[in-house]
Parts: sequence; structure tokens; C-alpha cells
Amino acid sequence: MFVATLAIAFLLGDMAPPFQVPVAHAQEIKERRSIIDFFFGGRKKRKQDVTDTKPRKKKPRNRNSVQSVTTADAPGTVEKLPDARKVIVVGDFMASALADGLVTAFATDPNIVIEKKTDGSSGLARTDHLDWPATLSTYIEEIKPKVVVVMLGANDRQQIAIAGTKEKFQSDAWKNEYQKRIDKLLEVARSRQVPIIWTGLPSFQSNSLSTDAAALNNIYRSRVEMTGATFIDIWDGFADEDGKFIATGSDINGQPVRLRGSDGLSLTRAGKRKMAFYLEKSIRSLADVATMPAIALPGTTDTPAEAVKAAPDIADIKVVPPVNLADPELDGSTALLDDALIPKSSGNSPRDRLIEKGETVDAPVGRVDDFAIRPATPPKVEPAG
Repeated sequence: MFVATLAIAFLLGDMAPPFQVPVAHAQEIKERRSIIDFFFGGRKKRKQDVTDTKPRKKKPRNRNSVQSVTTADAPGTVEKLPDARKVIVVGDFMASALADGLVTAFATDPNIVIEKKTDGSSGLARTDHLDWPATLSTYIEEIKPKVVVVMLGANDRQQIAIAGTKEKFQSDAWKNEYQKRIDKLLEVARSRQVPIIWTGLPSFQSNSLSTDAAALNNIYRSRVEMTGATFIDIWDGFADEDGKFIATGSDINGQPVRLRGSDGLSLTRAGKRKMAFYLEKSIRSLADVATMPAIALPGTTDTPAEAVKAAPDIADIKVVPPVNLADPELDGSTALLDDALIPKSSGNSPRDRLIEKGETVDAPVGRVDDFAIRPATPPKVEPAG
């Protein structure tokens, strides 16, 4: 009777169960039984463990913030000299890839420091997001760079607001305003006597985007070269012989590698390094840095002072004795070019005869390609002595 009463009370909810079921065992994943389970038995039920761990909150990432990275942050970088030349890289997300390649390129050079000041969403079409002329002016005043590297245009395939109206991409009004903004950015560096290198855009997987990039490169080249700045075209390094996009090509060592990402926009590590390869020589030249560091030859440090003093100073040589061209006496001849030493010929080389007249030159007698048929020469018979 007591057991029956207890069971009825439990079912009606008036009493709590006399035992507690663990939470992990209480929350079982219920799976639907299939016909295979009906004939061959049920499968073991999977149990879901319940933990009290709280999910970690991810910090929001500001994609529009300007990235600031220096060459000193790269792994394997040598210590930079106190008077190392600073190079600023500004622009959009393509400029960010270029800066990464330059950081790798000059990681072992103590004379050059790369300052990465890029904004992936920036451009010249919209000044409400970021005004590059004003921003570049601030960077030049703070960092005092020797060279400024610019790469823009990947985000500029959009309308431009002019006096309250929006002009379509590549319209006449759009081009005129865009050229003015390029000139304004170039004027910031020119007024402060800082050389600027403008890098052109590479090809892209999208045909329309590549076409627009090529049109923008023509605008950049004309405006940059007009002001005397340096424009570097990298298109051929990321395109085939027809000028079309390639995802795989040769790296700076000539080895086939993947240069572009699967999205057709981004660049791989090898692609970034190849893009920087086009700028290395110009950066060293404008930054007044030797292409290769000076290498001390063996024994040069032990050269006697008397030998150094005895060496002629080329800067002091102003007059040299004349050279008699009629009798140089360099090869035993009595003239500059002895006519007797010139081989007599018709004046037409075998190449000229083959291309101009279609004639082939007879092979020398006895050579493997000498197929001429000649009469047999009877052997000489020595008279009996």
C-alpha cells in the first residue's frame, strides 16, 4: 500500500523523486530508429556532455583602421642602423600586400626601414572615409621619410561626389576630378621634396576589373610622369603573354609558384615578394642607398701606405699623350687593321645566302653532313724498286 501511494504521488508531482539523475545522463540525444535498427537491434545512444564553460567573446575588428607595421616587426630582421632611411607605404589593401613584400625584401638590409601605413578600404574616389592627401601630409611630418610608395585604385571603381552630384565611374567629369586628386596627393610629397613611387595595379581574375585597372594605370602613368615622379608598372609580372590574369607564375628566382589567392584579388607570400621586387632598385636609388653592401677583399686591409700613395689619382689626370692610330704596334702590324690579315670572301655570310637567296653552303669535305658524290680516286701504286 505504501509503495502504491508513493508511486501515485510521484506521478502527480506532489513529491520529488527520491534520487537525483545526473545532468549528463538526463540530456541524451534521441535518435530516430530506422528499419535496420528494428531488425538488427538498436544502436548505442550518444550522450552529450554538458559543460558550464562560457563562450569566449571575440573582440570586434575594425577593418577601416590604418595598419601600422615597420620592418623591425618582421621575423629574422637585422638590427637597423640609427640613420636608416625610412620608406612609407600608403594605399589600399593592395598596398598592404606590397608593404608586406617590401618588409621581407629589406628585412636583412640595415639601411632601410619600411613603414606600413595602409587602409584596406581607402581610395581616392571617396574622401569621407579617408583623405589621403591630408593623411600623407601628417605621416611625412611625423616620420620624415626618404621615399613614399603609393598604391591605390582597387577600391576606386565607384562614383565620385562633385559639388553635391555623383559622377559615374570613368565619365569625363569623373576622370577630371580623379586626376585632380592624384595631382593633389603628388603635390603633398613634391612640396616637401620627398620622392614618390606610384605602383600600378596588377591584373585581376575578373575581366571587367582587369579592364578598369588597366584604364586606371594609364591615368596614373600620365599624371605621375608629368610631375617627374616614378611610376612602376607591375602588370607583366602577374599576367600571361596576352596580358591576362594568371594565378600561377614564376617567382623572383624563376620558379613556378602560386602568386594569387583563390579570390582572384589577394596575393600569396610569393606574389607579395614578387611585387616588391619591381620596386627594390628604385627605392634604393631614391633613398641614396647602395645596391649591394661594400665587401672587403682579402688583403685590402693590409695594404702598405706607400702603395696607396704611389697609386695615381685619376681625378688629377687631365692630359694624356696622343695615340698614333697609324702605328699602334699592338699586334705586330704596321696599321690599325692590316689588310693582309682580313680573310678574302665574297662578303655574304652563309646566313645571308640562306635568307636572301635560299642557297645552302656546301659542307666541308669529310664532315658528317657532306653527302656529295665524288668519283673514286684510284690508289697510287708505288713502282717496284
